[in-house]
Amino acid sequence: MGQTALVTGAGGFIGSHVVDAVLAMGDQVVALDDMSGGFAENVNPKATLVEGSIVDHDLINRLFEEHQFDHVYHLAAYAAEGLSHFIKRFNYTNNLIGSVNLINASVNHGVKCFVFTSSIAVYGANQLPMTEDLIPQPEDPYGVAKLAVEQDLKTTHEMQGLNYCIFRPHNVYGERQNIGDRYRNVIGIFMNQIMQGNPLTIFGDGLQTRAFSYISDVAPVIAKAPYNPRAFNQVFNVGADTPVTVKHLAEITCEAMGASAADIQYLDARNEVVHAYASHDKVRDYFDLPDTEVSIEEGIQKMADWAKAHGPRQSQRFEGIEVRQNMPPSWLAAFEADT
Repeated sequence: MGQTALVTGAGGFIGSHVVDAVLAMGDQVVALDDMSGGFAENVNPKATLVEGSIVDHDLINRLFEEHQFDHVYHLAAYAAEGLSHFIKRFNYTNNLIGSVNLINASVNHGVKCFVFTSSIAVYGANQLPMTEDLIPQPEDPYGVAKLAVEQDLKTTHEMQGLNYCIFRPHNVYGERQNIGDRYRNVIGIFMNQIMQGNPLTIFGDGLQTRAFSYISDVAPVIAKAPYNPRAFNQVFNVGADTPVTVKHLAEITCEAMGASAADIQYLDARNEVVHAYASHDKVRDYFDLPDTEVSIEEGIQKMADWAKAHGPRQSQRFEGIEVRQNMPPSWLAAFEADT
């Protein structure tokens, strides 16, 4: 231990928890975030906080030159799968080009391990449960960008020798999640709607299924990756095993928040994968993981206690919509109301 690490997206939800886990291992951390979706208050004060963007390659090169990082944990992304159809340029600039800036700097400065948080979105509508040996078939630009970074890391390792470890987390939730983001993180959206006295909104019939992963089942595994050479140049699903319907999720969230019943407004179904959950046999084989995951009821209750203590958060405006055709009507109406 005692290495120096860069954590990107450190003011965000998963990133801030990875910062905590890396610091707990005794490493020094430089925490980078442009605060477009994160918050400085999320960042552990023991880390060195730098406010800036991974798209700024001059800044990236200066940070690598100054700190000579041993490890890079790359979590910075705009992770809105559904919205990515309508913000392609923004998506690829931030999620692909920004990643390439970090990969280039890692090669040029001899980084020992590059840890990348990809996404279950790379699988698309694949067989269930999704396993790492499936051929990825992403169905949105967000998943396409994540897969492109995965492939670039593989070719970079083969050409320049950069070791990497890729994680595909899915539907992660917990304390510090940005509940004011109207385009992603359905549990946070539900909690924010409840605290604002609004109905819970669900796209489609609510019978689509996801396995929701509490943050403590995800962040510590990611943090350990550079110290597990056996895991180098491998891809891992990480998260919870048990899928639930979005409708049942709404009911669990209402109970945790102390709301009497789920007042649900069903919206037109959007273009998304209906059922998505993954196998975690491989990550259990490579990492020393607890035998049991945090149950959805326990995890949501912990997040609900945190959310109620912090109160509702005003939904943020996204001003950069590039394509409006076939956008979900509720999103389009909100965008037009904001402009």
